[in-house]
Amino acid sequence: MTKSAHCRLMKWSSTLLFCALVAGCGSDSSSNDDAATEETQNAAPVVEAGNAQIAASGDTVTLTATITDDDTSYVISWAQLSGTDVTLSDNTTASTTFTTPTVTTAETLQFQISVDDGTNDAVTDTVSVTIAVDSDDATPDSVWIINTTDEVSTRILDSSSGVGVLVNVQSVTEETIDNVDYTVVTSQGIPKYDVTMTQDIIDSINNRPKASSDLVTGETTASVGDIVEFGEDVGYVSTGDNCDSNAGYGYWPPGPACPTEDEREVYFPKTPEVTTEECDNGLGKVGLFVNGSSVYNWGDGMSYNTDGSWQNLAPVAEQYDVDICGGHSANGDYHHHFYTSCLADLVGDTGDQHSPIYGYAADGYPIYGPWQDNGVLAVSAWAVRDYTSTSETGCSDDARSCTLVDPYDASLGTESATQGPDFDDVVETLSKNELTAENGYYYEDYYWASELTAQGGAYLDQFNGHTDSTRGYHYHITITEVDGSYAPAFPYIIGSRFAGQLQDNAVASCSTGSVMGPPPGAG
Repeated sequence: MTKSAHCRLMKWSSTLLFCALVAGCGSDSSSNDDAATEETQNAAPVVEAGNAQIAASGDTVTLTATITDDDTSYVISWAQLSGTDVTLSDNTTASTTFTTPTVTTAETLQFQISVDDGTNDAVTDTVSVTIAVDSDDATPDSVWIINTTDEVSTRILDSSSGVGVLVNVQSVTEETIDNVDYTVVTSQGIPKYDVTMTQDIIDSINNRPKASSDLVTGETTASVGDIVEFGEDVGYVSTGDNCDSNAGYGYWPPGPACPTEDEREVYFPKTPEVTTEECDNGLGKVGLFVNGSSVYNWGDGMSYNTDGSWQNLAPVAEQYDVDICGGHSANGDYHHHFYTSCLADLVGDTGDQHSPIYGYAADGYPIYGPWQDNGVLAVSAWAVRDYTSTSETGCSDDARSCTLVDPYDASLGTESATQGPDFDDVVETLSKNELTAENGYYYEDYYWASELTAQGGAYLDQFNGHTDSTRGYHYHITITEVDGSYAPAFPYIIGSRFAGQLQDNAVASCSTGSVMGPPPGAG
């Protein structure tokens, strides 16, 4: 519903209520009564043009609007507002199709639907369709950090042989299966991170809420200027599976597991295809970074009161459960849920131009770093809900008592849910750290604001990606500036759904993926 239509409805309702309460209002005019009755019985239609879409040249796109009205005697009219002209199959029905034009650079087409019920002003809504342009070589071998000298870790050793685990990526090859060309990446999942300790890093370790128990002596054994290798002891009390001298004891905060060799052979289609289904990504790997470590999504697999409602965001709930490079292990698999400056240093990303490729999602689309241009960050179009009762995304008690029917379409409203914590409540993580459950702590606190995506530029789509003429469609890792520092911005790497079609041999599956085990500190 347009804002103007909503305002008209509010005015009508107020007038009728006032007339009902004031004796004699309109009683001397039957014509006025008839007009009021007609207005009362014939409200303006509610119109939703549908979600924004991504398509390739030559695809058939279906636009399907949702219309709610008192009756069906309304007139529909579709019109194209911008972009290369296309021919709609029928511009007078709620559902219409067209074939996308062939383009050499990414282009966004915008369409408007107008619904006129003959009584009220016509109600309109718009929807955009972005035509993506695939890169000529979607997964170039040169971006991978390939270990050409069989270098091994000096801290993470094979538990059976006692030999150091191979670091970074071991090989990148090409393979064709059923006429699909793939880049095949092999890795054991152990990155080569060498971090020069700064005062900020030292302070972040020593100022942990549980430093007295998380660290053997209550503070880190590292000093400013030290170069710490991946897995080198910095003073943590390491607990859990594999956390011994052969697996980097003292490098990771207390948790259930330390990383081990994780043999993987991952297939990425060289020419990704736009998905035709809603493909939610699950726990476990959703891609690989260029140093062979795993990409995980926003979740840690846990929720408030462990009942599946109010799902934890890993970068928030696990902020004290990651190492100095912002990663940790689940079932031996070392991974990142969000931006890491350690990888940024490896790929030479300084923020003075568009970021380079940091990795690839399971669908084959590249994941770029956070910078859209020199000093310009790519911006997530996911917004924090307004829970006040007067908001489209709010609940009747101004609290976490409802969830969105569809986080991809806030206009569909809310539905009742298990009561979540108040925004000033303190919740305990599985690592026994206490955090305030402020708005933005849980997945259900967010929704995709399509109007932000429609602005284009640095704004991303619902998948946390967009298209440009140089790179084709690609994801961005997202961060935001807070008080002069950078913080992860939801959904962090890729959205909760893949933008591309998953192949049968993909490292992830729709809605499932491998099971990620409990977060650090469990048990």
